[in-house]
Parts: sequence; structure tokens; C-alpha cells
Amino acid sequence: MLKGAAIFLADLARNITVNNTFDFVAVSSYGKGQKTSGAVKLIKDVDQPIEGKNIIVVEDILDTGLTLDFLKKVFQQHKPRSVRIAALLDKPSRRLVKIDADYVGFSIPNQFVVGYGHGLCRAFP
Repeated sequence: MLKGAAIFLADLARNITVNNTFDFVAVSSYGKGQKTSGAVKLIKDVDQPIEGKNIIVVEDILDTGLTLDFLKKVFQQHKPRSVRIAALLDKPSRRLVKIDADYVGFSIPNQFVVGYGHGLCRAFP
């Protein structure tokens, strides 16, 4: 999430008008491959306290849901007021756990996509 959603977060940040701060987490479920291992690992937790705050988790692609389900549970341990999810791309057909984004840019079929940081998303069958 730390790397994949950075460009999307930057674009969102330019359009957010309420008082806010940003923090970053890093998680992994892919290892070195393009297919999820199913085991999610927290690599970097938040640096700032989130207790009592409204949190929006920004993700580039909501795929299997494993990572966001894991991360939502980690955040709940910090006792925020609310946790919402914003995803640029949503692949509902890939879901392995029940989780939905509160804000979705586009729902897409199960195809490999790249290129948001270059101004385009390209799908590969």
C-alpha cells in the first residue's frame, strides 16, 4: 500500500478540503510474485496516534480483500473513530474475504493493470 497507492493518494490530497494529516503503512501479501500468498504481513505501522480519529485507508487496487481486511483489523486495535476505505480500482470478482470500499474510482474485471502513475491504466488479459 505504501508504494502502490502513493500517486493516487497525491491526487486525492490535492482535492481534500478538510483539515487532515497523512501517515503511511506498508503491508505485503505478494512477496516477490504477482499472486497473493494469502499471508499478510505488516511491514510498517502508523507513526502517528489514530485513536479517536476518522481514518481513510487509500488503496490503489482492492483485489482479494485479504490485505485490507487485515489492515482494517490492525487499525481497529488503535481505536479510531471510524475506518473507511478508498480504492481507485475495485476487482470484486477476486474477493476472498467480505470487504467493500466506501469510495471506489472504478470497478474493473479480473485483469492485470498497470500505469496509473503515468496517467493511464492499461488492462492485460
